[in-house]
Amino acid sequence: MLKSEKEALIKELNDKFSRAKAAIAVEFGKLNVETVTRLRRKLREGKVEYKVLKNTLAKRAAKGTALEALSDQFVGPVGLVLGYDDVVAPAKLLTDFIKDLDTVKVKAAVIDGSKTDANGVQALAKMPGLPELRAKIMGMINQPAAKLVRTIAAPGQQLAMVIKAHSEKQQ
Repeated sequence: MLKSEKEALIKELNDKFSRAKAAIAVEFGKLNVETVTRLRRKLREGKVEYKVLKNTLAKRAAKGTALEALSDQFVGPVGLVLGYDDVVAPAKLLTDFIKDLDTVKVKAAVIDGSKTDANGVQALAKMPGLPELRAKIMGMINQPAAKLVRTIAAPGQQLAMVIKAHSEKQQ
């Protein structure tokens, strides 16, 4: 690779690293092409990016970003899972995919600027994601309004039932 190509790649990676809200360093052993393709497809569907990088380029690109804390993990065959929107989605997708694979292990991660280990990634994967949290909040917001509507409608319903029972009794 030419020096100009390396510099362009480092600049591109630095931009991605600075935008990433979640980055998980993954150590992978012998993976066949089919498995890697399935992993990439699953991550892409979840709007998460997977990169296998040359360690020296990754270390240089991480300088000045939150991922600089992961620089010590760029040793040996390392893949990097990057999430730009939801910090829980990369952890969920990755842990779900690698639970049956012995050759892939989570080394460490940077989540919103804080470094965590493999156990932290496991704990993060068990948390509800952004869509689930939004649904819970909407349910909590709608609950008082729904209760108010039921309370206001109750006397009218009771009156209608009394009138119906009275009319059925007269027949």
